[in-house]
Amino acid sequence: MSHETIYRTLFLQARGALKRELPAYLRTGCQERGRRRTPTERRGTIPGAVSIRERPPTVEDRAIPGHWEGDLLIGARLGSSIATLVERSTRFLVLVKLASRATDHVVQRIQRQLQHLPAALCQTLTWDRGHEMAAHQAFTVATDIPVYFCDPQSPWQRGTNENTNGLLRQYFPKSMDLSRIPQHRLNAVARELNNRPRATLDFCSPADKFTELLR
Repeated sequence: MSHETIYRTLFLQARGALKRELPAYLRTGCQERGRRRTPTERRGTIPGAVSIRERPPTVEDRAIPGHWEGDLLIGARLGSSIATLVERSTRFLVLVKLASRATDHVVQRIQRQLQHLPAALCQTLTWDRGHEMAAHQAFTVATDIPVYFCDPQSPWQRGTNENTNGLLRQYFPKSMDLSRIPQHRLNAVARELNNRPRATLDFCSPADKFTELLR
C-alpha cells in the first residue's frame, strides 16, 4: 500500500470521531491536505538571484557531496526563527540560532557555521525565496559558495530541507518563541536527528555518512 493511498483514506474517507483521531498519528498532525498552488512571487525580487535551473546538473543525483539546502524555520514571535541547513547526499543537519531575520545577520551566521567544514563539503547552497538571503552575493564572495534560489512557492525543489523542517516541528512548533532557544539546544536536536538511521541511507545515520566524508 502506498503512502498516497493512506493519505487519501484519512482525508477523504474517514468520518466522525475516526476522522478527528487518525490525523493525530501522522507526523505533521494535519487535519487536511493542502493544495499545491500555481507559483507566484509575492515577496518582491532578490537582487542578482540565480535560479535553481542554473544549478549544476551534478547536484541532482546526490552522488557528489557538499551541496546544501536551506531555509528558515519561523516561530511565533516576530523575527523568531532558526536557519536550517541540510546536506543533500548525507541528509546531515545543521541548525543556526538567529537574533533577527535581517539578511546581513543571517548570511554571517550561516557563513560562520559552514566555515568550519572542508571546502569540498561546501559546494553550493539552494535557498527558498526569502529575503533573509538577499545578501547572497556577499555570502558567496566570503565563502566561495554559490547560492541558487527556488522558483516562487516551490518548496519541493528543496525537498530534503523541507522534509527535515517537518521533522523539526515536532521539537519547535509554530507556537514556540524560537528566540528563547539557545544554540546548545539546537545542537542537541540536530545531533539527535543526525544519529537517527534513515531508510534512504540504507539504515545508516546522517552522522555516519557525514563522518565518512571527513576521513
